[in-house]
Amino acid sequence: MDAALQREAQRLFGPDVNLRAAPGEPLESAEDMESQVGEAPITAGDEEVPEAVSPAPGQGGRPLTNRELRTLWQRVSQIENFWTTLGEIEPGVVARLASLATQHRWEVIFLTQRPASAGETTQIQSQRWLRAHGFELPGVMVMMHGSRGKVADALTLDAVIDDRPENCLDVATDSSAMPILIWRLRPELVPAGLARTRIEPVFSFAEALAKLEQLTAERGHRRGLLGRLRSAFSSQ
Repeated sequence: MDAALQREAQRLFGPDVNLRAAPGEPLESAEDMESQVGEAPITAGDEEVPEAVSPAPGQGGRPLTNRELRTLWQRVSQIENFWTTLGEIEPGVVARLASLATQHRWEVIFLTQRPASAGETTQIQSQRWLRAHGFELPGVMVMMHGSRGKVADALTLDAVIDDRPENCLDVATDSSAMPILIWRLRPELVPAGLARTRIEPVFSFAEALAKLEQLTAERGHRRGLLGRLRSAFSSQ
């Protein structure tokens, strides 16, 4: 999302704007940025820079003001099928997920909480995007609000992959699913409190897929062991 938003910001405000918070750090998610700029009305003193979009030190460029951020999101909402224009953060990873889902017979549900844009619904845009990147017939659920943990519990999911710590905490609190956090900032910035939760931090989607394969193998081993035990007891 960050490259697409950077491109639109430059079209609106010039080539000198900078949406990055720090070197190597991605933008916040769409739901987070939208809530930041929509919480309070603009006032005469509302030109201060939100921390989440301060420019990266040493990279040049200026940050956007709150007013400009709102203008940016209004622009995004008017772009025809904006959510189909994004690139993959990790090229090829959607196709890799599709391949593993077929191999391991995973049932995959994509949960998203994106603001609407012009054109098709967010759900259809997301489905088209996933299919274009290699995942045929994706199941997409658009959440307007609420806890991902409650959704995971209601659907009895085994694992949830997310890039927001608060969503993973919801999953850990409200369900028995394994919450896998993709942490795209520097490793030393991983919140210390995660060690006291069930949240499994990884640093790429590829690592998250490896975690899912490990979980699948462990559960297959346990089922095999239980099957052998049942057979042994039934023969007594």
